[in-house]
Amino acid sequence: MNFDKVLDVRGMACPMPVVKATKALVGMSAGQVLKVVATDSGSVSDMQAFAEATGHELLASEVLGKEFVFFLKK
Repeated sequence: MNFDKVLDVRGMACPMPVVKATKALVGMSAGQVLKVVATDSGSVSDMQAFAEATGHELLASEVLGKEFVFFLKK
């Protein structure tokens, strides 16, 4: 999937992946895609809830080994 920016939040626990994603998306333009790479299993439900609450679109989420990858469209 194409993306405009990568946010590495590996090793960070809740709520930091969502906090960092919020800050990253503020600096992006509408329509751009943020790739988030996390290791906290709680980020799976957190990113879905974050997208729904903020109006960002969760385009995809994947589990790659012990990492969770999300694609959020602003």
